[in-house]
Order: sequence, then structure tokens, then C-alpha cells
Amino acid sequence: MRITSKGQVTIPVAIREQLGLLPETEVEFRVERGAVRIVRAAANGGRGKGIVSRLRGRGDVRMSTDQILALTRRR
Repeated sequence: MRITSKGQVTIPVAIREQLGLLPETEVEFRVERGAVRIVRAAANGGRGKGIVSRLRGRGDVRMSTDQILALTRRR
């Protein structure tokens, strides 16, 4: 198996079927003892929840939602 120039690799059909990895299934990559494991992502929020938790508290501008929306609506 070879990694493409875009960093992609194809999971063989037999493995996808055995593990029920359907199109649009969210997965995570974990590095453990020098190897990479692909695991099904947690269903409780998945990727979006992790991104929000990493970004929370990093902003330094104190604006309300209404103020932010007003900025996006200016012409």
C-alpha cells in the first residue's frame, strides 16, 4: 500500500466492510508507540466539538453575537 502525494491511502474493502466504515464515517488518527491507528471518532460531537474546545478562550475580542453579525452585514 502506498501513500499518495496528497497523503491519502485507501482502506481495503474487506477491512471497511468488516468494521462497518461507510462513506462519511468520521475517524481519528492516533499515534501509539511509533504506529498510527485509525479509530472511529466519538459520536458525541465528534470533530466539531474537539475544534471548539481547542479554540475556546483563545479570542481576545469581546463582542456580542449581534455585534459580530452587524460587522458581516456591512456593505
